[in-house]
Amino acid sequence: MQIDTRHLSYCSNIHPGESWAATFDNLRRYIPQVRETLQFEGPFGIGLRLSHEASLELEAKDKLAEFKSWLNSANAYVFTLNGFPYADFHRTVVKDQVHAPDWSTVERKDYTIRSFRILSQLLPKGVDGGISTSPISYRHWQESESDRTRLMKAATENLMEVVAELAQIETNSGKFLHLDMEPEPDGILENSDEMIWLFEAWLIPVGAKLLSASMEISEPEAEKLIYKHIQVCYDVCHFALVYEKPLETFAKFRKAGIKVGKVQLSAALKVNLDQDRELLKSKLLAFAESTYLHQVVGRKADGEHVAYCDLPEALENLSLAKEEEWRIHFHVPVYNPKYEDFESTHAVISEVLGFLKGHPETCNHLEVETYTWEVLPPSERLPLAETISRELAWVIPQLKLL
Repeated sequence: MQIDTRHLSYCSNIHPGESWAATFDNLRRYIPQVRETLQFEGPFGIGLRLSHEASLELEAKDKLAEFKSWLNSANAYVFTLNGFPYADFHRTVVKDQVHAPDWSTVERKDYTIRSFRILSQLLPKGVDGGISTSPISYRHWQESESDRTRLMKAATENLMEVVAELAQIETNSGKFLHLDMEPEPDGILENSDEMIWLFEAWLIPVGAKLLSASMEISEPEAEKLIYKHIQVCYDVCHFALVYEKPLETFAKFRKAGIKVGKVQLSAALKVNLDQDRELLKSKLLAFAESTYLHQVVGRKADGEHVAYCDLPEALENLSLAKEEEWRIHFHVPVYNPKYEDFESTHAVISEVLGFLKGHPETCNHLEVETYTWEVLPPSERLPLAETISRELAWVIPQLKLL
């Protein structure tokens, strides 16, 4: 939905279903319900999660035409896609496979370009479009520095093909599109420093040469295209997990010339370890489910961080852990500062929105991304349309102050 100059939505990865038929059915079911609950009458923005399977199906002209007709009748529009999860994302074991195929593969490149071509046909005139994507790969899949170098070389080549495609789309249609890299713990890109490293070590020194040759343009022109079409997806949960301070992070990106294409409004669990550890372990076991990775980052009194690949591993080490606090990758609803006996990083979302109030040029795409409702403890589950509406209703009044 459009709030002043910003576009706000929820990410439809909350809905299970990999086919286009399932995706479309969910949109037709829930968008009208959410609109009615919110009593929102303006154009309703959609953050579309389009799987590989669904993208292949939606490529068909008849299905795309049908969807565009529905968007028009529903007074809705698509401005951003979630292109991070390629395949099954619900009711199956996802874990580290959410990164597969990674950016070293043709499959990831082709899926992303196909998704951009679809988005370019859905995007309203005068609105920029973005697709958030994997932080290159899962870092524990690379066993050596040479493995990582091969990964980054292949990823850079593929990313340059995407940039060339986006530049061509803008030339042909006038529509501006950007790929939004989404750092998260245990990705190749985990934080702001590694996002800057991507540009300074690979995209500019290596990628600009490749793009210059393929497009027959100068390297300075290629560099401008890279900074224009590759941006960052600032997932508030992910950056809070690694204890980054929003104001400092946004300043680093601005200094490095990296634009913020999308802000995903999301919250992590926050746990104080100064309590009975056995009792704490028993309470956290309810969150140690088998579908998603729940990376844990702890912080010691001296500021040192201790990272665990998943919550079960962290719980095995809980009794001897030296950290004062844990933050757990578990996208809990954005409107609550507490969940049962735990806190969340809810306050960081307010800090981000406060920053955007004074710097509206930073980002105009905002998306609530809470997708773990099915694996939250039963006491935290509500009917789906109600939960979506409740989250957006918490965000909207804050945006109207921006």
